[in-house]
Amino acid sequence: MFDLVVIGAGPGGYIAAKHAAELGLKVACIDKSENLGGTCLNVGCIPSKTLLQTTEHYHYLMHQGQDFGMKWKELFFDFNALQSKKNEIISGLKGGVASLFKMHGVTFIEGYAEFISPTRLKVTTKTGEFQEIQATTFLIATGSEPISLPNLPFHNNKIVSSTGALNLQEIPKKLLVVGAGVIGIELASVYRRLDTEVQIIEMIDKICPSLDTSLSQSLFKTLQKQGIQISLSSRVVHAAVENQGVIVTADLNGERRDLFADVVLVAVGRKANTASLQLNNVGIETNAKGLISVDPYFCTAQPNIYAIGDVISGPMLAHRASAEAIAVVEFLKGNVIPVNYLAIANIIYTYPEVASVGLTEEEARQFGIDVMIGKSFFKSNARAHCMGETEGFVKLIGDKQSGCLVGMHIIGPFASEMIAEGMLAMQLKAKIEDLAYAPQAHPTLSETIKEAAQDCLKK
Repeated sequence: MFDLVVIGAGPGGYIAAKHAAELGLKVACIDKSENLGGTCLNVGCIPSKTLLQTTEHYHYLMHQGQDFGMKWKELFFDFNALQSKKNEIISGLKGGVASLFKMHGVTFIEGYAEFISPTRLKVTTKTGEFQEIQATTFLIATGSEPISLPNLPFHNNKIVSSTGALNLQEIPKKLLVVGAGVIGIELASVYRRLDTEVQIIEMIDKICPSLDTSLSQSLFKTLQKQGIQISLSSRVVHAAVENQGVIVTADLNGERRDLFADVVLVAVGRKANTASLQLNNVGIETNAKGLISVDPYFCTAQPNIYAIGDVISGPMLAHRASAEAIAVVEFLKGNVIPVNYLAIANIIYTYPEVASVGLTEEEARQFGIDVMIGKSFFKSNARAHCMGETEGFVKLIGDKQSGCLVGMHIIGPFASEMIAEGMLAMQLKAKIEDLAYAPQAHPTLSETIKEAAQDCLKK
């Protein structure tokens, strides 16, 4: 009998299991795969960032290196070596999660979990063997999986999900990406840097729709300059797989066209992994997307069963799931630690990077906030010039009435690291004045945050 059984060993599940064990609970963690770390570690965040970072270095050397005195007789890219290094990184990090479980006494059980009752689970292994697990409390953290389209079913290495795109054995000459969200944009960037001809087809009239409009528009222009063709307000009608690739019939702004691609990446979103849990046996319902309803403390309709991460409503982000994991475990021990969702950043690891936290300008105005806007451009930043990366800007959104920061949006070099200042400011409910007058080291990219805050105050 366990105090807590966590279903799912991703960044929500393994963090919850580790933290609960640290607090003295008897904990088990169940996952259908022996590969600990979930989607993020195995087929998501970590492998994609490995490919993005490496290809960015290569692109920089090819297109900007000579401006800074870097010269070579021959420079070529070994794609197989990159894939091997990516797998090595994943393996090392998986081992780290396993070590955490061992260190803290978390029992790991590999298998598929199904609820029998509110206190019992059936866990079935890949070989068909099963066992029953009993616990006082359960936490569902089973994550999500890519959505397929009826007219674009996944097909071997021709029509692929993000998982398939991360594991291609060779660089495609032509890649067609269906969906201009974060995943589609990032993987399009990886292969474009390797000289793949890339075209993106997006149904709506903007890319990355959750972004502040100014960032979305800037990123759109940047990707186009990099040679990525983007067709907005367009859709795929039909696809036929052939020996050499895929013939796609698409409606591009009302014009019907046949397109050829070596590989088609379907990146239209993800759905919750809840269908196999037999939640009906414990009175828990899911919506059309497989999502579970929870209360402010992440409790489901069954009082001893909780849910976090991709299986509940909200942005599907690893760091969000981890924050919710800590909150649930602390609640089980009698402590209430609220998750401040406005302080959770969204990041796109393109070149340049994009990062946002808090409200967009559009959202702030919809909430009736009397906004003050400040901007600072990297073309005016000394460190950016030293790096040869002057594209982009920082945009701050403040509330005139309270003086508080309500949003920070960055497109530019190392935006993924710079946004930490915005996350902390949002968490602490900092004022624009705090950012405007706090010292910043020189020369650093972060000086653009200070200057954007001063622009907010019209200093």
